[in-house]
Amino acid sequence: MSIESLVEEVHVLGRDLVDTIRDLIHEGNVRRIVVKDEHGNTFVEIPVTIAAVGAVVSPLLAAIGAISALVAKFTIVVIRSEPKAPGSTPSVP
Repeated sequence: MSIESLVEEVHVLGRDLVDTIRDLIHEGNVRRIVVKDEHGNTFVEIPVTIAAVGAVVSPLLAAIGAISALVAKFTIVVIRSEPKAPGSTPSVP
C-alpha cells in the first residue's frame, strides 16, 4: 500500500492560529503544515517529523504566537497522508 498526499487549506484569524496548529500537530495523518499570510507569503513550514518531537513544539508554537500578533488573517496549508487503495491508478501531480 502506498501513500498519497491530500492538500487542504484552512483560513484562520491570528488569535486562532496557535490553537489550530496545535490541534493539527496532534492528528496522526498530517505530514506538513505551512503557515501563510493573506498575501501568500510563507511564514513557517513545519514537517511533522520535527513537530512530533516535544522539545521542538513549545518554542515553535511560541514563535507562531508572536507572528500571529502581527498579522490578522492566515492560511494554513495542511498536507495529509492518505493511504492509496491497492490497484488504483496513480494520480498525476
